[in-house]
Amino acid sequence: MPPGALLSAESLYIGMEVVIAVASVIGNVMVVWAVKINKSLRDNTFCFIVSLALADIAVGALVIPLAITISIGLQTHFYSCLLVACTVLVLTQSSILALLAIAIDRYLRVKIPTRYKRVVTPRRAGLAVVICWTVAFIVGLTPMLGWNNLKGLQQNGSISSDLIITCQFENVISMDYMVYFNFFGWVLPPLLFMLVIYAEIFYVIHKQLNNKKFTTSHADPNKYYNKELNLAKSLALVLFLFAISWLPLHIINCITLFCPDCQKPIVLLYVAILLTHGNSAVNPIIYAFRIKKFRTAFRKIWHQYFCCKDTPALDIQPSDRKEMPDPESEPASPPQPPQKESLISDPPQQQPPSPEQQQDQRTKPSQQPKEHPPLLEQNSD
Repeated sequence: MPPGALLSAESLYIGMEVVIAVASVIGNVMVVWAVKINKSLRDNTFCFIVSLALADIAVGALVIPLAITISIGLQTHFYSCLLVACTVLVLTQSSILALLAIAIDRYLRVKIPTRYKRVVTPRRAGLAVVICWTVAFIVGLTPMLGWNNLKGLQQNGSISSDLIITCQFENVISMDYMVYFNFFGWVLPPLLFMLVIYAEIFYVIHKQLNNKKFTTSHADPNKYYNKELNLAKSLALVLFLFAISWLPLHIINCITLFCPDCQKPIVLLYVAILLTHGNSAVNPIIYAFRIKKFRTAFRKIWHQYFCCKDTPALDIQPSDRKEMPDPESEPASPPQPPQKESLISDPPQQQPPSPEQQQDQRTKPSQQPKEHPPLLEQNSD
């Protein structure tokens, strides 16, 4: 590529990175803000969504500025550059594991609706988030433990004794690690597993919606499964866009490893990097257009805090999804008659003397009419 065209491509790349960074930070901050002000968003699924949003905020505020620095060709210490590259890997892995946790949570919600609250408690959801971030740090920081290109650079004489290097991702990260360990071990299997999970979710929901016994139900479980279907579609779209955004860069890594002599256009590499970073900015847009609760909360934030207009409190019940009926609760309806019996038997227990008093009051008036006529008859006589 001519130097002028290369400079133009780098300038365009840096400009788009800045736009993506600003959009990612603002959008995902609004996601966290929406969950804070809207009580109906404070359930386990949105806990994982907040974890995903925090990772995307870090991408916009930390990773993209560092990526711009790397694209300039800054001379840094080897381990400083390696730490920058590992930060990207940690946040990427945390996003994948957050999406996996969301998929499992959605699956449990439609598969065991009656036991969901007992199985997926807030404490367990928080523990799952901690586990996801712990695993992400372990996987992402593995190159810092020795699986990197330092030895290869020293053998080739490409690095000085003070370990100063031109900071580029491929200079410090081993492609063996990126392909065999990261991609084949921690990116591709979770994506395939999530694909199977969402296929099962849609199958279960479709099966339940077509169940004829729901047509005569007073609890209307169809409403529950319709809401679950809409939310599952939105989250599956998030997963699809994540895969579309990250697979091209991993495919380029595979080409780099298995075909070292193959030419990789710099523009193609920039496009792949922009796709990975742009994925962090697109999720809030999906939430706004696909999930009504987020859209309402975003509108409230915009009017109240940016336009300085007074807005009414969010009138959404926090239990509108948590208390949705499910098919397994249908057989549990017969125990209702004992409740009715207890309700009927309660008043006599609370007012034991009242029936006797009522009988006395009834007998007394009944006796008076019987006593008065004789008196009247005697008087008349």
